[in-house]
Amino acid sequence: MKITDARTTVVGNPWKNWVFVQLFTDEGIVGVGEATGGLSTKPNEAAVHELKPLYLGRDPRDVGAVWDAMHKGLFLNQNAAMAGIEMACWDILGKSLGVPVWRLLGGRQRPRLRAYANGWYQGPRDPAFFAERAAEVVARGYTALKFDPFGDAYRFLDRAELRRSLAIVGAVRGAVGDEVDLLIEGHDRFSVSTAIEVGRALAEFDPFWFETPVLSTEVEALAEVARAVPVRVVAGERFASKGDFARLLETRVIDVVQPEILRCGGVSGLTKIAGMAEAYDAFVAPHNAQSPFTTVVNAHVGVTLPNLLIQECFDDFLVPWSREIMTGTVRIVEGYIEAPDGPGFGVTLDEAALARYPYADRHFLRLFAAGWERREAAAEA
Repeated sequence: MKITDARTTVVGNPWKNWVFVQLFTDEGIVGVGEATGGLSTKPNEAAVHELKPLYLGRDPRDVGAVWDAMHKGLFLNQNAAMAGIEMACWDILGKSLGVPVWRLLGGRQRPRLRAYANGWYQGPRDPAFFAERAAEVVARGYTALKFDPFGDAYRFLDRAELRRSLAIVGAVRGAVGDEVDLLIEGHDRFSVSTAIEVGRALAEFDPFWFETPVLSTEVEALAEVARAVPVRVVAGERFASKGDFARLLETRVIDVVQPEILRCGGVSGLTKIAGMAEAYDAFVAPHNAQSPFTTVVNAHVGVTLPNLLIQECFDDFLVPWSREIMTGTVRIVEGYIEAPDGPGFGVTLDEAALARYPYADRHFLRLFAAGWERREAAAEA
């Protein structure tokens, strides 16, 4: 079997253009992948095609060899385009054998994954609004939810803004009770001293974690905050290499890492990083802010990992048509995700539906712009 061509399709999700990849083979099997970048759409799409000399003509079932050719061809680099191609190869391999990808990864360690909700707080930065929406999310069966209460803060948070942020967290805690886990998102916003001040103040509300409170590529800064606050600090979504994750784990104070499958090397990369984390008695909680397709991919990998803690999921809070552009997506039932049993990843793209939602240059989420929580572009779409 040989890869004969690749096709990319950009879909205009209102706050992040999704980039889908399809690989075609001489045996008629088509593999699906995703190469979405939060703030990079056209470069990611172009990269899929620029890489063609490195993967066309190869057997997609030799997933590692395809990855190795691209990795070396880019002078030992990696990107979301490569991850999308790698995913599509796994999809083809599963389809060629008539088995789900999770079976190829060693089978299920667990029947389902605990999910946490994200993307549910699209509206004003107001404690009453957050509380109302949080109660609705819990009513849907979720037992964990993540949110960023800090507005457009950058490095510093004055007293009024700190009080407002804590009021939002307190309102959510009051609305959902003590049994629901609150995951507080920092979005790399703070200096070390500000992060320590915020982290200590958050402890009152017993959060599950404080995510990326400082620039999340700065391992020493993350470790300093983690040692100083009584709340678990987590990070890792911006890392690509296994060496970066090793540095993070070697601190011994970060015991939950968040590899992003489109950044860390696709299915194989996520699996390897989870194995590395296991050696440090640490967990993985994969970052996942892409389309419902990547949720499916994460589910296939996640059910095979012994140290999967919890899985991020936006699917129930995306635009309504997000499930109309493909079939085979997963459903979140009582806060859990089950991996599909169909061959490959089990997802098929609907070409006609994809075409109804084109790229737009307003489809980006600017996290340091005032009012980003309202998803203004999303409201216009």
